[in-house]
Formats: sequence, C-alpha cells, structure tokens
Amino acid sequence: MKSMVTRRILNQIYKNSDAINIRSSIKQTRKFCFVSKNTDLENASFQHENYRQRGENLHTDEVLFEMFKNKETGLLSIGKFLNALRATGLRKTDPRLKEFAGILKTMAKGNTDGYSVDVQKLNLNDFKSIITPNIGLISRAFRRQFIIPEFQEFCKQIEEIYWKCKENTNGKVASYIPQLKRMSPNYWGVSICTIDGQRFSIGDVSIPFTIQSCSKPLTYGIALDLLGSDVVHKYVGQEPSGRNFNELILDHNKKPHNPMINAGAIIICSLIKTIARAEMSLAEKFDYTMNYFERLAGNDDLGFNNAVFLSERECADRNYALGFYMKEHKCYPENCTFKECMDFYFQCCSLEATCDQVSVMGSTLANGGICPLSEEKVLKPESVRDVLSLMHSCGMYDYSGQFAFKVGVPTKSGVSGALLVVIPNVMGICLWSPPLDALGNSCRGVQFCEELIKKFNFHLYDNLKHAANKVDPRKHKFETKGLNVVNLLFSAAAGDLPGLRRHMLNGMDMSLPDYDGRTALHLAAAEGHVNCVDFLLKQCQVPYDIRDRWGKTPLEEALTFGHTAVIELLQLWDEQATRSIPAEEDPPIPGMG
Repeated sequence: MKSMVTRRILNQIYKNSDAINIRSSIKQTRKFCFVSKNTDLENASFQHENYRQRGENLHTDEVLFEMFKNKETGLLSIGKFLNALRATGLRKTDPRLKEFAGILKTMAKGNTDGYSVDVQKLNLNDFKSIITPNIGLISRAFRRQFIIPEFQEFCKQIEEIYWKCKENTNGKVASYIPQLKRMSPNYWGVSICTIDGQRFSIGDVSIPFTIQSCSKPLTYGIALDLLGSDVVHKYVGQEPSGRNFNELILDHNKKPHNPMINAGAIIICSLIKTIARAEMSLAEKFDYTMNYFERLAGNDDLGFNNAVFLSERECADRNYALGFYMKEHKCYPENCTFKECMDFYFQCCSLEATCDQVSVMGSTLANGGICPLSEEKVLKPESVRDVLSLMHSCGMYDYSGQFAFKVGVPTKSGVSGALLVVIPNVMGICLWSPPLDALGNSCRGVQFCEELIKKFNFHLYDNLKHAANKVDPRKHKFETKGLNVVNLLFSAAAGDLPGLRRHMLNGMDMSLPDYDGRTALHLAAAEGHVNCVDFLLKQCQVPYDIRDRWGKTPLEEALTFGHTAVIELLQLWDEQATRSIPAEEDPPIPGMG
C-alpha cells in the first residue's frame, strides 16, 4: 500500500492539471538540483539544461552563445569559451577540432592590435562561423555526454594520487645499457586519454622515452590484425609462464608461452617480418610497423632512438640465447632470417614516445581499436580483445598474477619505467617513472595503479552495489549521489535495519535529504519502524527535529499516521534533548522488550 507521503506528492503533481500539464509537472518534479561550484563549465551546463527544459527554439550554436556572452555587451569572450571547453577534457589541438583551431589561428594572424585571440570578443554570427564545422563534438562536450562527465573533479582526484606517488623514492633505474642508466629517477609523468578523447596530463609528460616492452602488446595486435589469431597462435601460446620473463623455457608444445615475454615477442616480430607483407624489405617493414604505432597514437609522430637500438643489440646475450634456443626447436616460420628478426625486435623496443602519445595508444585499445582522436579503425575488435586478455594475465613480468588480483586492469610494463594501462571502454593511461622494483616494474607506476583502484571502481570485478566506498567516474555527479540517497530512503521506508547499518558502515551521511527535504528519519517515522528510528537517533545521531519542504518533522509524521511507539520514542528524545540528559541515559524503546 502506498503511504500517505507518496499520495501527497502525487496529489500535488496532478492537482488542476490536464494531460499536458501533468507531463510538464512530472518533468519539473524530477529535476534534480544541487548547489554546484561556480565554474564556467557547470554554469554552462546548468544554463544549457534550462534552455532545453524551457523548450526554447534555439540552435545549439545559439544556446552556446547565450551561455557565454556578456549580458551587458552581448558579445562572447573567446578566452572564456576556450577555458570552459578545456574543462570538459578537450584540447584545442584535438585533431577533431582542426577546423575550429584553424579559424582561431587565422584570427590570431589577422589580429593587428597586438592582443591575444583569447581576449577577442565575438558577436553571434562570428561565433557561429567558428564553431559550426565542429558543432557536434563541442555540443557533446558541453552536454557532458563523454564517458567521464565530471572530468574536472576526476582530474583533481588523479592529481592527488600523482602527488602521493611522487613521494615514493623506492627502486633503481635500469642500468644494463647506458642510455637507460642516464635517466633521472625524479622523472614522473601521468597522462590520460579517454575513449572520447578527453585528455589530462601532469608531470614529465613531454619527455620522450623508449617504450621497450610496452611495444609487445602492440606488435602482437598488429600480427593478429595482419595474420589472424589461428596463424599467430600456431607459433606462440596464450598461457602465463610462471617463470622469469627472459628464462630459457618453452611450453609443452615447444613454443613460447605468450607474446608478452621476450621469447614470445621475438616470435611475433618474426611473423610480422617474414609472413605479413613478405615482399617488403627490412627497412620497409620497419616503416610500415612504425606507421601502425603512429596511427594507434592518433597519427602523432613517434621517434626512434638509434643509440638505444645499438646498445640493446650489443647487450643482448640473453635475448640471442633465447633466439637460438627457439631456433633449435624450430619455433620460427619458414624463410625467417634470424639476424633480421632479432634486429626488428630491438627496433620495436627502441621506438620513442611521450606519456601523452602512449596514453592515446592505450585509449585506442580501450576503444576497441578505434583511435578516439583520429576516429580511424586501426585494429580489429577481436584483435584488441586478445591483446587485452594477455595484458591482463601476463603483462607485468613476474608480478602479473598479483597485479591482476590487486588492480584488475590490463597493463604492460617496460624496463624504461613506463606502464601502459588500459581500462576497457573507458580510457588509456600512461605512467612513466624510471625507478624499478625488484621485478622490473615502475615503483611509482604500480603504486599509482593500486591507489587508483582504491578510489575508483575500475577493477574488472568491482561491483558498486556492494562497494559504496568506491566512485564510478562514468556517472554524473547527481546520478551517483541521487542513487545513494534513494537506496538510503528505501531502506528506511521498508524498515530494513541491516540496510541502514550497511549504509552507516560505508561512511554515508545518514541525514541526507531527498529533493523534498525528507530524510531517512522522516520515512522511518511515517512508516512506523520504531527500530529504525531508534537506530537513526542513537547510533547515527541524526537531527530529530529537521523539517521537510512542507514544514513537517519526523514526530509530526508519526502523529499523522498514528504510530504510537514511534511517537513516544521521539517525544522522549525531544524531552531528553531539552533537558540535556547525557547520552548514556538513553530512554528505553517503547513497545520493545
């Protein structure tokens, strides 16, 4: 049976309303309002929603102009607009905003007064001409239709984790070749790119480094795309080895255990070199593969560190031993030139990139092989699925099992200190810090991942239903908070005392009200759940005399519905508060033995 409380709300909606007015009232009742920070982005989003609710017959470009224009002059500041756009996660250099950026660049060149384009003021027609070519993407950004809607808030939390991990001074820089040994142990960069192209970077994100073993999942993906899974896995397995990443060992089929260890990566490179596009020379095959990497990075130019390549080749006794061991067991495809394949493997490890570029590669994998920036389909979805599966189980050297257990997202580490992290359908992350732990993984990078999973529900097996202490950044702020309030109030209305206890143990504010100012205590009192009322008063210390939007207190609700035991308990509590009786002299619960 519906409570009188529900009836009161419904009566208010339907009172003196025809069918059209009813629908309009319901929409207004459903509107959820929170006090938000006074930022351009939040004001813009709020104003945009107002226009939509009012049904204004405006085009999107006109709505955006109304958001940001100066009310006195009627002109729009380009600087203010760009700041709000940047807050959504989009960069002015985004390839998808090429036309928009080009027009701004032309404006800057034609500006003869010496002022920056950011201080330029535009009328409606000029503003339309600038944003019309990219209105779809810009509109999605301001409507918060990207995978991380509250991007600014998300970035603040990432910053907190970054600075916490920066204090970690454990580990030693790899020293087996001089180029890696010269890297500063103080370098620490974090870069993020979501599947919608939202970008955030902090720290040393523009310093190039060789990607080393982070190339392995990418070359594996290229091989799968060019040759197919059946051909590739005739030569390399899919199981964790359970041994050191460079150990002289093969599986029971006499082939490398997986493509994420040195032996498997050498075989993958031999397949790309020998079978895929067999007509190409070694130089052409290198250009072809490097172009693949650049497409994964949004067509950004990568580098090649020849000094690292030469050093890797000179100090590769172990890798040559692996190579000859596999040659003895006939692991290579026919017509394979051993020396050229080894060189090709070292070349792939010696490709140079920045944190920003590697994060885009990760976001391409997170997006099923489609680069978010170029919108090009670089890898097939089934190839990406196989790549992420093996990154998850084999990507962190001899720490892979524990990492999969603790962090639970596909990740690949490299000896240069890089971590390529993929959160499927959400984002790619690059973490770079040269000091390594005993297992060859970046100390700061591993700590960052563990802190990230503590805060957000990115672990593949996280379940928000039973983990209220974790945040889902994919939800709108009001959606997450609203869901928590609804669950709390339903527990109170249903007399679900274990549910209330669970909410309290998860650190929830038990006095949170709904849109009408009604708290869990209001509903528990209205429904006559004396045990829940007692728990909320004594254990949670919620205010007993708080009023809802109709001016009703929990006691008045109990009086309305005639719940005697609740009335007595609230009256006793009111008397105790009035007389300032100490907490240990709590009155007994009426009606309970």
